[in-house]
Amino acid sequence: MTKSAPPPKTFEAAVSELETIVRQMETGSLPLEQALEQYQRGIALLRHCQDKLDAAEQQIRILEGNDLVPFQPDDFNVNDNTSR
Repeated sequence: MTKSAPPPKTFEAAVSELETIVRQMETGSLPLEQALEQYQRGIALLRHCQDKLDAAEQQIRILEGNDLVPFQPDDFNVNDNTSR
């Protein structure tokens, strides 16, 4: 997340904030500096959401495989494509 904004508390909050940013940027009425800040925040939110979705997908894979081990998100590196 950007230094000025804390990470969202929930996945749904992140999606909602991202939707708001998209609407603002689609109007084209933001000054350049603010548009760049919003773009940066949007990218951070998008990455946050993708990380959450990747973790949920991994948890589902564990459950579907009848491998009922406790899921530890810190043990799964969502940026490591070799684990998928």
